[in-house]
Parts: sequence; C-alpha cells; structure tokens
Amino acid sequence: MSRRAFTLVELLVVISIIGLLSTIAIVSLNGARTKARDTKRLADIGQFQKALEVYYADNGQYPPSGGATTPNNVWSTSNDASWTTLLGYLRPYMSVLPKDPTQSASGWGADPNTYAYSYFSTGYGCDRQWYMMVYRLEIGDGLPDTAVKACDGSLFMYGTSGGPSLVKTIGTRAGR
Repeated sequence: MSRRAFTLVELLVVISIIGLLSTIAIVSLNGARTKARDTKRLADIGQFQKALEVYYADNGQYPPSGGATTPNNVWSTSNDASWTTLLGYLRPYMSVLPKDPTQSASGWGADPNTYAYSYFSTGYGCDRQWYMMVYRLEIGDGLPDTAVKACDGSLFMYGTSGGPSLVKTIGTRAGR
C-alpha cells in the first residue's frame, strides 16, 4: 500500500509562490494607499480654498495667518497651534480644518519628508488681498510647481520649476 504525500520540494515551491503573490499584493496595496493619501490631500486643499474664497467674499480679505513655529511665525501650519487660531476665522465655513493624512510632528509643507499644510496671508505687499498654501504630495502629478503671484508682483514658489515637483505652491489674489 503506497501513501501519496507532498515532497519537501513541492511544499517549498507552493510556499514560494504564495510568498511571491503576497508580496505583489502588499506592494499594490501600498501604492493604492499612497495614491489615496494624495487624493485626500488634493480634496482637502480644494475644500480649504473654497472656504477661503467664501471668507473673502464675506470679509473683503483673506484670514490672517500667523503663529507657526516653522518656517516662521507669519505662517499657519497644520501641525501646530497656529492651525487652531486659523480655524477661529474659518469656523463659519469649515467645522474642522484639514490636516495632512500622514501629518508630521513638526516642519512645514516645503520641508523634505514633512507632510503638513501651510498657509500664508499676513498683509505682505497689500494687506491680505492674496494667500498662498504649500503642501507636499507623496507621488505627485508629474508637473512642476507653479509660482503664486502676490498682488505687489512678488513671485513665490517652494517646489521645483524645471521638472516634476512633490511640493506644491498654490494661491490666489483678489481681482486676478
């Protein structure tokens, strides 16, 4: 009477195939998670911009920024108390200000390997008639960063202009 069983080689081949398929699945899942975080960032920034525009329509200026520890105290950054101060101005338009899905403990939107939203509008040049935001994507859209033009003509850009940039500088000014 012969008994049929798997040999050690057959078991190792099956285990190797399962390991390979698991690795492929995990890599695909991580890529999907990264894309989902970038999509959330873009949606957050879009909602934030809408709230800023409604605030501007009601008040004739953008809310002031200030109090951030990084890069300096004229910015508001989503990873420190300055974000709560900014929420005080925008509460009628947003119940909660968005934070980056992988929020870093410190730093600001243009720092390497830092994920945070940063907002600026303090009267530079023309008294809160414009604003800019800086944030970082993980994968990016393959586009270079674009400059934000302040109402006094100054240009600001914190990402790369010559090729794909993960750091994005966005903003507007009244009466574009």
